[in-house]
Amino acid sequence: MSDFSPAAVPTGIIDVNGKAYMTDAKGALMPVELIKPQHVLEDETVRKIMGFALALSAQVTRFKEHTYEDLGAFDALLEQEYGATKGGPKGNRTYQTFNGLMKIEVRVNDLIDFGPELQIGKTLLDECLNDWAAESRPEIRALITKTFNTDKEGQVNRALLFTLLSLDVEDERWNRAMDAIREAIRIVGSKTYYRIQMRDAPDAPWTSVTIDLAKA
Repeated sequence: MSDFSPAAVPTGIIDVNGKAYMTDAKGALMPVELIKPQHVLEDETVRKIMGFALALSAQVTRFKEHTYEDLGAFDALLEQEYGATKGGPKGNRTYQTFNGLMKIEVRVNDLIDFGPELQIGKTLLDECLNDWAAESRPEIRALITKTFNTDKEGQVNRALLFTLLSLDVEDERWNRAMDAIREAIRIVGSKTYYRIQMRDAPDAPWTSVTIDLAKA
């Protein structure tokens, strides 16, 4: 970290009439001399790491802004000069170096919510479960239970929900439930993701350039 300048983080030391104090978690002032040395050291360590974290976070924010602006400028130039645009109707697109060893992928994911029709679909599925014999269709029974997470009211597993929609089940109530679920799906926005990758040779596998601390 020596070549990376941290952001300024307050020391936490408060001077009162020439005496050093620190504020505890309840807001009370405590003389530093009465605080255990390991607690003072822990405080200093956290503040040091926080300084680097804040500086790094600011860099990532600026990087995202520059990436958005640079790709936007390229897209505008491409459209102006050649009347062409990159990507599909959703805005997904890929940019690549001439030698094929570096690329930037832009992925636009829809943000999904569900309307009241979802509860109608759940009710119809419950009717199916009640009528099906306990030993029949155990996989579908388990999938429905996991999808709607019956232990936590209001929660739904979206990935499993789309798995339900892909199943072919010959039951009228099932099909009505699927129709209700499809009508419940609402697109409420979108979020753009950038994936930056590189490789050593045209036939080598891609590796991602990690900028997410949790995945580093």
